[in-house]
Amino acid sequence: MTAQSTQIAAWQYENAPALILGSAPIPKPQGNEILIENAAIAINPLDWLLQNGAILPWLTFPLITGSDVAGTVAAIGPEVRRFAVGDRVLGQAVSTTVNKSAEGAFQQYTIVSDHMAAPIPATLSFADASVLPLGLGTAASGLYGETQLALPGPSLAATAKDAVVLVWGGSSSVGCNAIQLAVASGYTVFATASARNAGMLKDLGADQIFDHAADTLIEDLLAALRGHSLAGTLHATGSLDDCAEIVARAEGSKMIAATLPAPEGFRDDVKVGHIFGTSLKDDAVGPMIYKDFLPAALAQSRYQAAPKSRVAGHGLEALQGALNAQKAGVSGTKIVVTLG
Repeated sequence: MTAQSTQIAAWQYENAPALILGSAPIPKPQGNEILIENAAIAINPLDWLLQNGAILPWLTFPLITGSDVAGTVAAIGPEVRRFAVGDRVLGQAVSTTVNKSAEGAFQQYTIVSDHMAAPIPATLSFADASVLPLGLGTAASGLYGETQLALPGPSLAATAKDAVVLVWGGSSSVGCNAIQLAVASGYTVFATASARNAGMLKDLGADQIFDHAADTLIEDLLAALRGHSLAGTLHATGSLDDCAEIVARAEGSKMIAATLPAPEGFRDDVKVGHIFGTSLKDDAVGPMIYKDFLPAALAQSRYQAAPKSRVAGHGLEALQGALNAQKAGVSGTKIVVTLG
C-alpha cells in the first residue's frame, strides 16, 4: 500500500463543462477489492455525456467518473486470492453505477472488485490493456446476460455452432469485443462497419463484414443470412431501425441486445433488450469473463485489445482534452490517457 493518504483526481461536477483537478483520499481496499495504481485510463462516451446533462438519476456530484483502467495492484482486500501487490492488471471501474468516487477511473488510484479485473501479460502495454474493460463488459453482458442473448460463454476450446451472431457497429469498442467473444463461443459472426475498418474486423474473427453506409446493406445482409439461423444480435451503434429490419426478416432469434434503449413504441416483431454495461458485476458473467476466460486468452494471445489505443495525452490534466476528442468522434480506435 502506498504511504500517501491523498491523491490527485479529476472531479466531475453536476452539468459542469469540464473536469476539475483536486485531491481525493486514497481508499483502502475491503473484502474482495483491489486498489490499482493507474498507468492508463481509456475514455468512453458516458464520460462526456455526463458533462452534457445526461445525468444518471442516482448519481450525486461531485463524483470521480471513468470506467477503464490498467496499472499495477497497490493493495488488496483481505478476501482477495487472485492478485498480489505488484501484479499488472486491467479493471472495470463502476463509480457511475455505485455512486462511489473511490471506484472511478479518473484518479491516480482506483478501487476495483477482483472479479472485475484480470491480470495482463508483460507483452501487453497498459495503454492497450485499458481499452478493454467497459467495451468488454458491455459486450459480455449483452451476449451472455440472462435477460439479454443468454448465449453459451466463451472458451479457448469452443465447439463450433451452426448459427450466426450479428454485431451491428463492429468497429466500436463494444463491437470489437462482441466479435471476439462470439467467435470464442463458437459462432460465425457477421458485422457491420465502415469499409475502412473491415480488415480490422476480419482480424478479430468476423466472417463477413458489411458496409454500414451501403444503400444495399439490408438486402446484402439478408442474402448472406439465407440458409443460416441467427443465434442473436448485438447492436453496439448505428441504425437500430435497419438492424431490426434484418432481424425481423431473417431466420432465428428475434432478440437484439442493444447499448441504448429502443424508442417508445418500437416495432413489436423483434425484442430489444437494453444492455447495462456493469450488470456483470452482480451476476455470473463477471467471473466468467474476468476470471475464467480473459486471463488465459490474453496470456496465449488469443484475445486482442481492440480497437487500437490512441494516446491523447499524459497525466490527469490531459483527461478533458481526451473527453473532447472522444466527443468529436473516433473510428476504429479508443482514446487513452497515460499516467505515471
